[in-house]
Amino acid sequence: MQFKKITDSQTTITELMLPSYANFGGKVHGGILLSLMDKVAYVTATKHCASYCVTVAVDGVEFLNPVEVGDLLSLKASVNYVGNTSMIIGIRVETLNPKTGVMQHTNSCYFTMAAKDDDGKLIAVPGLEIENETQLRRFCEGIALKNMSKQKRELLKSNLTHMSFASLKSACAKEKCLIQS
Repeated sequence: MQFKKITDSQTTITELMLPSYANFGGKVHGGILLSLMDKVAYVTATKHCASYCVTVAVDGVEFLNPVEVGDLLSLKASVNYVGNTSMIIGIRVETLNPKTGVMQHTNSCYFTMAAKDDDGKLIAVPGLEIENETQLRRFCEGIALKNMSKQKRELLKSNLTHMSFASLKSACAKEKCLIQS
């Protein structure tokens, strides 16, 4: 099995936030940020496995601080975990106000990327060569994220699809919804 160092595929992309990126509130639109995160995840995954990669899932996107027009947005990404055909890419997003020099963490998230061959079939990805405690911690966090995602899919599939309308209605009774039937 082939192994690669995490540092070999780490990627940082920095981009100026333009007025055309603004939403109705004058802040940079979250969709722009998600697109940039997807781009850096793709670059990082592709550098790791030297093949075409697709986004499978996105976890943990929480916008902690707004991004302002004129900020320099940096996305720092690395492969945190690898499975057989997929990778979890950790991304840290920060802004720098070039006038004040103030840097702010806006969010961190995880993209699961899968490697594919030229025919679109899933292919094996290289393993990770862990070089320090931080990389080992992130790899273990990746295992936990993978397991939580699997549990979430199983929970949603098994519990809710087999519940009767009355049971669903009862389960949602204390929530903020108006059920018409």
